[in-house]
Amino acid sequence: MSQDWDAGRLDSDLEGVAFDTLAVRAGQHRTPEGEHGDAMFLTSSYVFRTAADAAARFSGEVAGNVYSRYTNPTVRAFEERIAALEGAEQAVATATGMAAILSVVMSLCSAGDHILVSRSVFGSTISLFEKYFKRFGVQVDYVPLAELAGWDAAIKPNTKLLFVESPSNPLAELVDIAALAEIAHAKGALLVVDNCFCTPALQQPLKLGADIVVHSATKFIDGQGRCMGGVVAGRGEQMKEIVGFLRTAGPTLSPFNAWIFLKGLETLNLRMRAHCASAQALAEWLEQQDGVEKVHYAGLKSHPQYELAQRQQRGFGAVVSFEVKGGKEGAWRFIDATRLISITANLGDSKTTITHPATTSHGRLAPQEREAAGIRDSLIRIAVGLEDVADLQTDLARGLAAL
Repeated sequence: MSQDWDAGRLDSDLEGVAFDTLAVRAGQHRTPEGEHGDAMFLTSSYVFRTAADAAARFSGEVAGNVYSRYTNPTVRAFEERIAALEGAEQAVATATGMAAILSVVMSLCSAGDHILVSRSVFGSTISLFEKYFKRFGVQVDYVPLAELAGWDAAIKPNTKLLFVESPSNPLAELVDIAALAEIAHAKGALLVVDNCFCTPALQQPLKLGADIVVHSATKFIDGQGRCMGGVVAGRGEQMKEIVGFLRTAGPTLSPFNAWIFLKGLETLNLRMRAHCASAQALAEWLEQQDGVEKVHYAGLKSHPQYELAQRQQRGFGAVVSFEVKGGKEGAWRFIDATRLISITANLGDSKTTITHPATTSHGRLAPQEREAAGIRDSLIRIAVGLEDVADLQTDLARGLAAL
């Protein structure tokens, strides 16, 4: 059985299949050994048949592996599977989610270009735009995520990208992706969506009109907090530029991590359904508690964008944020009183996590930046895992009692 015949058979059999089948099968290319699982290629370089073969591979005249900084079969399998799940022409894997954002901007923008970013983004994302991209002459402005008129008004002749998280971290704010894509395209800009919180199991921004999707694969794509990685997905035209940046700069995903993510994708849809169900139950319960002043979760009818979330998402996600009485001191007492939930800023794990965004994920921002992003001292974020929801409720009740 030849590798080429088997790979072709696998690809043709996947035409028109459902999401769950793609999550298990897409991107798999068996070697002549006939392995059933995804193969792990732990190699830095590749051997060529002749000097002419090496020259043809390096020039791109002949397709094939060259060097694992930018061509590796395990990484390629992960990229092809993500592309299939997102409905993208191509995906490019990176070492972390932040490296994915870095790769997009470094590949597609130049000094003098303008980028619009939603105010409601991860703290490190703001730091990357503010401290580093601006240093190299890229202009950056911020717009309230949901205000479409604000986006339209803020676009300049040199605006290259619009960058959003939807849902946002940690307040679960949304933007109408289809409407924002129309605004961007009318002005000649590209729309980039961080889809980390939803994953393609719950939302496919490219099908709504976005041009590029980025992920921190470290989160729900892995699903068990094991390793770090990122991915960018979109049209081949943009991805070609990102591959060129990756080849030169090298923020590369390791083959081992790619193999872990391939395993994570196999259960992605099942896990996201379970995450969503438990998060919904806890959000509804928290909303009824005396010590809680406000709950941020798009699955609640009290959420201002509940109807939008129903239209453009297939679920409301695993992240629930809420504000408690007592400011920072109250939030810390609440967190410290829990016994089951892990105090850590990571999310997307099978284990539920809890954190205080103002002093962790958004702690490096200036007070005025946190205020603009809605990150108050009383805010707590939980990323709901796969434990029994009654046990999680019992642990959160310990936090409430400490208030």
